[in-house]
Amino acid sequence: MIDYAPGMRVIIRDEEWMIKKVETNSLDRKTIYCVGISKLVKDKEAIFLTDIETIEQVDPAKTRLVVDDSPFFKKSRLFVESKWRQKIPTNSMLHVGGKAAMDLMNFQLEPAQVALRRPRQRVLIADTVGLGKTLEAGILMAELIARGKGKRILVVTVKSMMTQFQKELWNRFTIPLVRLDSNHIAKIRSELPSNYNPFFYYDKTIVSIDTLKRDLEYRTHLENAWWDIIVIDEAHNVAERGGRQAQRAKLAKLLSERSDTLIMLSATPHDGRSESFASLMNMLDPTAIANPHDYSKEDIKGLCIRRFKKDVKDQIKGSFKERKVSIEKCDASPEEESAFQVFAEMQLEMDTTSTRIAGQLFKTSLEKAMFSSPAACIKSIDERLKKLHKKYGASPIGDIAKLEKLKSALLRIEPSSFSRYQKLLDLLQDKNYGWNVKRKDDRIVIFTERIETMRYLAAQLRKDLGLNENIIKEMYGGMSDADQQKIVEDFGREESPIRILVASDVASEGINLHYLSHRLIHFDIPWSLMVFQQRNGRIDRYGQKEQPDIRYFLINSKNEKIRGDMRIMEILVAKEEQAYKNIGDPTLLMGTFNVEEEELITATAIEQGISADEFSKQIDETADDFDPFELLMQGASSDEEPPTVVNEETLYGDKDYLQNALLYFSQTEQNPVQELQTVTGLEITVTPELNRRLKAVLPVEALPKADFMRLSPDKQFCMDEMKRSMQNNMEDTAWPQTQYLWPLHPIFEWVNDKAGLLYGRGEAPIVGLSGKLSENEFLYIVAGTIPNRKSTPVVDEWFGLRYVDGRFTEELTMEQLIAMSGFGRSDTPNRNRLSEASRETAQALLPSVVFQAQKVLKRYSEEYRNRINPEISAEIDKLSALEERHKDYQLSLFEDDRRKSAKEREVERIFNEFTEWVRDTLEIKDNPYLRIIAVLTGVN
Repeated sequence: MIDYAPGMRVIIRDEEWMIKKVETNSLDRKTIYCVGISKLVKDKEAIFLTDIETIEQVDPAKTRLVVDDSPFFKKSRLFVESKWRQKIPTNSMLHVGGKAAMDLMNFQLEPAQVALRRPRQRVLIADTVGLGKTLEAGILMAELIARGKGKRILVVTVKSMMTQFQKELWNRFTIPLVRLDSNHIAKIRSELPSNYNPFFYYDKTIVSIDTLKRDLEYRTHLENAWWDIIVIDEAHNVAERGGRQAQRAKLAKLLSERSDTLIMLSATPHDGRSESFASLMNMLDPTAIANPHDYSKEDIKGLCIRRFKKDVKDQIKGSFKERKVSIEKCDASPEEESAFQVFAEMQLEMDTTSTRIAGQLFKTSLEKAMFSSPAACIKSIDERLKKLHKKYGASPIGDIAKLEKLKSALLRIEPSSFSRYQKLLDLLQDKNYGWNVKRKDDRIVIFTERIETMRYLAAQLRKDLGLNENIIKEMYGGMSDADQQKIVEDFGREESPIRILVASDVASEGINLHYLSHRLIHFDIPWSLMVFQQRNGRIDRYGQKEQPDIRYFLINSKNEKIRGDMRIMEILVAKEEQAYKNIGDPTLLMGTFNVEEEELITATAIEQGISADEFSKQIDETADDFDPFELLMQGASSDEEPPTVVNEETLYGDKDYLQNALLYFSQTEQNPVQELQTVTGLEITVTPELNRRLKAVLPVEALPKADFMRLSPDKQFCMDEMKRSMQNNMEDTAWPQTQYLWPLHPIFEWVNDKAGLLYGRGEAPIVGLSGKLSENEFLYIVAGTIPNRKSTPVVDEWFGLRYVDGRFTEELTMEQLIAMSGFGRSDTPNRNRLSEASRETAQALLPSVVFQAQKVLKRYSEEYRNRINPEISAEIDKLSALEERHKDYQLSLFEDDRRKSAKEREVERIFNEFTEWVRDTLEIKDNPYLRIIAVLTGVN
């Protein structure tokens, strides 16, 4: 009778499976849940009933040793390499992430290290704008993929970021995400049955949160899908606000329960309310914070990491250029002064009542629009007049007459008398500014707050500069996701004709505009310091090669009211620059951490007629008095040990392994692989078999465009290729033609599968080496894994066992075994002198080898238990204490016994589930799995 347990390998229906879970019913009959190991059923999930299936346990002592007669032992070397590369890191050290195609700085490794040191990898990466949060997420994702925890990935972001995020993860980490934009989703739906879950169609996808939010049908699909990793970008958009759960927050809460790993990214992680930030922390860990109004750094330790440029300045020297900031002032024209006078004298009856717009007086909202452009202000007036006419009729009385008078004054401001626009024209044509429309690598971003201002500027600049629509493009929130992504992508491509991007603040969040642009113009001044930070971060960020040039446009007026309010704008500019240089985060100054509330502070100062000096003092006092979530600002990880990086070597480097494997697989005269001429790398013929494999895992954009693919391990070349790909003709792809060759490239999954079949199930090679080993000496390469209760390996070790004259003599590390045998040399000739008698001797020793290997695994098991049991106990004790705190807080909220009881049960459910998860993940079964990988011996 077999004692079935998770992690066990079994043969069922002539295929090899690994048991994932075992269930026993009331009749003592067992159901085993399995995942396929052998080629035909690889990664397929199946359920078997033990009382009706013939089940054979895989016995490593029965491994059949097969003599390797291939030249230079290529067959066995490739076989061993394929298995070795699938060894799973089981410690918290960093194994692959730091090798990605990026100019790595040590601080970028820290989020991955913090996450890997916890039982579950759930973290908010809240670094300031421009430090590379996407890359930090990619490092953690790469580490998880290497650990077998990244087969299914879902990335959720804002629609303008989808292509950028997709390309960053592919180009730098070869993580292939399929972009599910509106067009692609429509295509999938047309191909699938109506009841099919589209999230099962691809394993790795990226989708817009607005797409998910809009489509109620997706909620059911999400509830029935599971991922290994979920990433939520711009995560501040999904926090709970003011005690209510918006649709985005509900969606994020649902997603947080559909994956063991959750990575959140946000440069502005909270709005100043403890409960808003707590909502994000509780998505990461629902047991972390009992009272969302009262928690400490210890409660969120390991869940959040936040740094500013000043915190990592020693590491980023040369990586960030010191930005140049200047204010462009111009004198108001007579027409503008006339409009300003009308505005200053205007007293609106509606503002004496309770009618307000977003907390501001309507006159204040008009001033904000007027400071953007006459066109924007006229639009606001027209919209209000429409409501007033509907209420009071066409009679030009009261507020209607006053608004009509202001509109008339604004209409007299022609482009020639719109002073800030003329200043913009002068700047663009100023030789000292140095911008040239003919240069492909010198582009300008112009930010405006209002859509009408954006349209006005784009149209007028085209006319006055003699430029067509392809050269000056607009970008705003109302555009489709596909259109937004195309503009962002084209703006970074040299062959694109775009030279000026006029954008609303939809372009201020997350997207990279720095590839060919270091010039940014604030045509109007935001009333929120958070918007300053977001806008400037589009060009002042990691990867910018030029000095960022940032200009703010302000107007001088003789009108006392306008002059005073413009001084308020100047204070905002000065405070943003002060915060940038000194504390790193301008959001600390106003202390609200919310765009709308910051705008309201500015509006209130204007409405109350506060002087610029008073406004400046008010901000300084707020900054001094405000306790800015000290627990968050310290990163909740400041006491962590620095990242530990390991560099493990196998028999082959990436390029040599791929080249040797392809040559061996082909066994034909036609060479399937050629060396690249200009850089270290390979050009590979894409066979029908490889093409099918690539199509199943890669987004269409990353598929080879010909019958070959180019791969290079040269990191710098691949990074340069990313840049070059943006300079292709518009008909060509903006994806690099040469892909980064490193251990996580999907081609290695295909190579490993094929090389792993060079010996059949239950077989292992025996290699006869001349030189270092004697004929009576046998080195057994053994792999041993110990699974947790979820059948995931928590110990995965390779080691050697040395036998001399039929007796076990010592245990070897793989490094010692390779050095002792010379098996690491690819030029060792195979003289085919291994006798059948030697093979039989090695075969006869296998029961002893398995016995000795089990002793080694038992030692690893004891070491693991000794290390992990105190951690499990500490975690369970911590959860028990937290559960009581959660119950106490929840029960304090309600008087009704029925609701108290329901809340108590809910808390118990959450903690029971998490406690069980901890035990399932950290506790191990005494069911190690051993594999005899190969045997090495000496020949004369």
